[in-house]
Amino acid sequence: MSSTLIINAQLVNEGKIKQQDILIKNGRIHKIGANLQSEISDAQVDAKGLYLIPGMIDDQVHFREPGLVHKGDFETESTAAVAGGITSYMEMPNSDPQTITIEALADKYNRAKGRSRANFAFYLGATSENLKEIVQVGNHPAAGLKIFMGASTGNMLVDNEEILMQIFKECPRLIVTHCEDTPIILVNEAKYQ
Repeated sequence: MSSTLIINAQLVNEGKIKQQDILIKNGRIHKIGANLQSEISDAQVDAKGLYLIPGMIDDQVHFREPGLVHKGDFETESTAAVAGGITSYMEMPNSDPQTITIEALADKYNRAKGRSRANFAFYLGATSENLKEIVQVGNHPAAGLKIFMGASTGNMLVDNEEILMQIFKECPRLIVTHCEDTPIILVNEAKYQ
């Protein structure tokens, strides 16, 4: 059994900062307390003067897999995330091919298994034509549904109010929107060019 005892840490937890010790066994927090120095451990770290914070969640990453792995993949990008304190991420659907089908969603989960160094979840992307897939997402793992409501790439722009109403009515998952008004963007681009 592998164990590490962190002593004298300024533990940030539940809105408070307190000096605490943390015993970790087999990669999991086993015990938190004010005086754990008598606990037996394989290693001990004195964190006096240092803060220990919970891992953070990044709910919008673009890891570029599949399709653009020369820029980064689940292994390289999750390694960078963990190095920065991110322990969980939710990846966007505008990869190549886009994650707009249940099959493409399952492919991402399979690609990340065993290669991601952090916890992961993936969004299914909405289009004006994939309501059948959106309705099915409730039966599959997914962070939620991502709707691009403004200028976007490819066919992932959904700006038809009727289709949007249908998606919001039928989607069994959390919906995350990228809200922009393309006509306003175009007017402002022309104005500042």
